[in-house]
Amino acid sequence: MMFRTHMTQALAEARAAADRGEVPVGAVIVAPDGQIVSAAGNRTRELNDPTAHAEILALRTACAAAGSERLPDHDLYVTLEPCAMCAAALAAARIRRIYYGAADPKSGGVAHGARVFSHKQAHHIPEVYDGIADEEAAALLKAFFAARRQDFPD
Repeated sequence: MMFRTHMTQALAEARAAADRGEVPVGAVIVAPDGQIVSAAGNRTRELNDPTAHAEILALRTACAAAGSERLPDHDLYVTLEPCAMCAAALAAARIRRIYYGAADPKSGGVAHGARVFSHKQAHHIPEVYDGIADEEAAALLKAFFAARRQDFPD
């Protein structure tokens, strides 16, 4: 099942991000032939860049590989609901479909918060599928933040 295969790679990217001390979010972009063209995990701390979310990094690599700022036949698999910044970038890139794992009621920008694709100003509205490996993705995030709270109690 392709859904699961690509989300497995996104989860691996999220685990690698956690190992680097980053919030464990991973993303992969898949070409029309089903091949992964880019994969990334969060690197905001490592790069001192608040825009270095997994989705943005994966978009940059995929766009460079395609030689275009638009990826209309490509799909994104990401472990956490994209934030508003990432959702807007995904719309600008004309990503065809977004598959995400855990919902993000606090900072999400797709089904929660800004709901970027529901605005009439949205340039492009991708197909969105949620809940793909959501329990695994949520467990990674919960473990990461629980460890941080232990390291830095109130």
